[in-house]
Amino acid sequence: MSTTRSTVDELLSRIVAGEDPDRIAEVYAERVDWQVDWPDATHPDVPWIRPRATRADVADHHRTLAASTVSGRGSATVTDILVDGAHAVVIGETSQTVRRTGKRFRTRFALHLTVEDGLITRHHVYEDSLAVAEACRD
Repeated sequence: MSTTRSTVDELLSRIVAGEDPDRIAEVYAERVDWQVDWPDATHPDVPWIRPRATRADVADHHRTLAASTVSGRGSATVTDILVDGAHAVVIGETSQTVRRTGKRFRTRFALHLTVEDGLITRHHVYEDSLAVAEACRD
């Protein structure tokens, strides 16, 4: 099994297990090229969408996402994982219920990861940002 695939599998297993955000972040390099498919790097209604660049920022992302959504009312399905050398693309669908509004969103996603020396150095996610923003809006 390639290092890329095993690193991606480890990331996904930690997320699915609901592990501590710092433990999830351990599979990332100290510096991360983090990008979310939004018109700008932040959104006033979506607290987990903001610029990230470090392993500590990755942990904060998972902490903020967990605090902003209703535990046990989300789901994620991965339909494909494509690996080519250091690059992996995870394709799937996720849904969450936003704690503040009680609204639910569902979005398909593609997550482009790059793995170097067994750690994730790039995390670019593409999703239906409008569906997420609408669920977070009062």
